[in-house]
Amino acid sequence: MFNLKSKLFAALAALLCAGTAFAQDSGPLIDLLVKKGIINDQEGEELRADLARDSAAGIISTISGGKSTVGLSIAGRIQVQYAGLSTDISGTAADPAATQHFFLRRIYLGAKANLGAGWTSSINYDFAGTTFDEAKITWTQSDRLSVDVGFRKVPVGLEEWYTSSGSLKAIERSPATRYFVEGNNGRRLGAGSYRIGAYLGGKTPEGVFYNVAVTNPERNEDAIAGVNSAGSAANNSLSYWGNLGYTGKANEGWTYTVSGSVGFLPDQGGKTLGVGDNLTVYNAFAEITDGAFDLQLEYFGSKNEHGVSTTRDSSGSAYSVLAAYKKDKLEGVTRFTSVDSDGRGVNLSDGIRSAPGGGTMDKMSEWFFGMNYYFRGNDVKWQLGYILGESKDTVTGGSAKAKTQGVRSQLQVNF
Repeated sequence: MFNLKSKLFAALAALLCAGTAFAQDSGPLIDLLVKKGIINDQEGEELRADLARDSAAGIISTISGGKSTVGLSIAGRIQVQYAGLSTDISGTAADPAATQHFFLRRIYLGAKANLGAGWTSSINYDFAGTTFDEAKITWTQSDRLSVDVGFRKVPVGLEEWYTSSGSLKAIERSPATRYFVEGNNGRRLGAGSYRIGAYLGGKTPEGVFYNVAVTNPERNEDAIAGVNSAGSAANNSLSYWGNLGYTGKANEGWTYTVSGSVGFLPDQGGKTLGVGDNLTVYNAFAEITDGAFDLQLEYFGSKNEHGVSTTRDSSGSAYSVLAAYKKDKLEGVTRFTSVDSDGRGVNLSDGIRSAPGGGTMDKMSEWFFGMNYYFRGNDVKWQLGYILGESKDTVTGGSAKAKTQGVRSQLQVNF
């Protein structure tokens, strides 16, 4: 008859052979082995680690066809948003219909594979936008040097590139960011965000970070035609991007980050893309925080050949200032943004997501006042804000004005 010691060893052997099936239930048995003095505490911890590793390897080998895959993680984000916004155009009796709607702002699902020796690959898809958020292959030599090849964001913008959409304090990105970064519609510039290309970047122990990239000139927004396109005569010239920044610490726990970026986009300027007009965009930002208090400053500038007409260039600019203060789980947020299109034109709907259009004007501004409540840190977060936006002056210099106001709210889960 087996004695207790033999039974425990037999049970442990069966557990080790079962691996994946019983790894999650191994804790009580290992605790019993330690209690009986058959193994010590350190050996118990090593057994737990071995079982967890064997279990993970079994799962990976089941769902992954790559023999070199040593790690696989899955992540996602769901943002449910409500927008209640109305626009009043001065001097008109018929204003556009107000927006009062719930919608799914983002539905991200992604996976990242670790293939060892510095090689990783990641895919992230937005089912709400029916487009990729990321699809790239990465080789990392160290913190100082990493290379991405594929689809990702170019290194321009505090809110657009440096900050994840899940960490935005004012729910949506500012009108400054949207005007400069989102797709060209004859007014917006489309000078940032997602592109296919080769990216190189890194950071030093002293806090200096850098990024350079060579990409397609066009912003790839369509999940099929955009990322799979072989290009055309209108966009076969490469774009070039560069960024340099520094993150440091001051006294009493303060952290600050400063950054400057530039992008050169051939054939992406003018009113009609692909006719030889070039676009150059500049970005600078600073962020100062001590954990509870956060101050963000951002500036955009541009040089757009024939950005207004065939005889007139434009040098649009914009800036935003955001201040936030957090106590326990509640955070208050205020942001002001100003956009000057320099005669190219901007609509309220260009800068304020979901806002009814107010006609093409030369300038616009926005105030945002909001609060964020962190149920489970940034992983479960509710946001609410009041928006007051204004556009003014026609592109020909005449007097005009339109106002948008209302509320926006969002519930977010990260996993």
